[in-house]
Amino acid sequence: MRFLHALRTSALLATVLLGGGVAACGSDTEQTGTTTTTETTTTTSEATSSTTPLPSPDDLRVYFLREEKVGPVARPMSGDSVAAEALGHLLTGPTEAEQQIGFSTTIPEGTEALGVTITDKVATVDLSAEFTSGGGSLSMMGRVAEVVFTLTQFPTIEAVSFEVNGQPLTVLGGEGVMLDTPQTRADWESLTPAILVESPLPFAEVTSPLRITGTANTFEASFVVNVTDGDGLIVYDEPAMATSGSGTRGTFDVTATFDMPRSGVGSVIVFELSAKDGSQINVVEVPVKVSA
Repeated sequence: MRFLHALRTSALLATVLLGGGVAACGSDTEQTGTTTTTETTTTTSEATSSTTPLPSPDDLRVYFLREEKVGPVARPMSGDSVAAEALGHLLTGPTEAEQQIGFSTTIPEGTEALGVTITDKVATVDLSAEFTSGGGSLSMMGRVAEVVFTLTQFPTIEAVSFEVNGQPLTVLGGEGVMLDTPQTRADWESLTPAILVESPLPFAEVTSPLRITGTANTFEASFVVNVTDGDGLIVYDEPAMATSGSGTRGTFDVTATFDMPRSGVGSVIVFELSAKDGSQINVVEVPVKVSA
């Protein structure tokens, strides 16, 4: 079952790669939506690092939705105002290649970032009125979570407050999504996958040893990590543990060492084993380019 699942994903990513969809993953020319210019009034040099390792010194994470849960992708970093830059990439939306593997956004097209200020580890984001338009409660919740997760990747930001055209946004939409206090990742646990892989990111080039990091909230903090090769065969299959679980989200940092018999399109697959019947649940698959 695991082999077939990995093979299907490998075939999909191979099609994307052959079509050139990720030849320059994260480039502005490939992203859909409206490019925005963001003015950052307060930044610090500390914001150039993240709470967990970035995929490379020149990349940022941007969090979209995948199967109605947040998930990160890579974007290039070109300046010092990294919070504003990450927000700009978020508002541009997922690339075509990312859409093909399930990423989407509920942030309305045309939403512009009018400013980002950071004070006492709270980022205040000023957005245009388009941010409040359209969609039901899931759409409203999703767009807030995308912004919160994207900005809280930086150690200088722990929470996010929202403004629209310079005015505080305390309630979003007719469904009444409350934003009257600064929003943290913990406030959006319901939109966080049980196992959130934050590195490696989709389409990354990986070799052994491979560092796999993220957060998890699983039964007794346990889950399983698989790595597959270019033929979809499992080359790494080991249990892993987060720092906490069973209702409390913890972090994990796994180093996977393996022999890679075949280069090509592979995957990092994480999942929890059901306490009821031992089946795979909460599966998250990250397609990567593997090298022998």
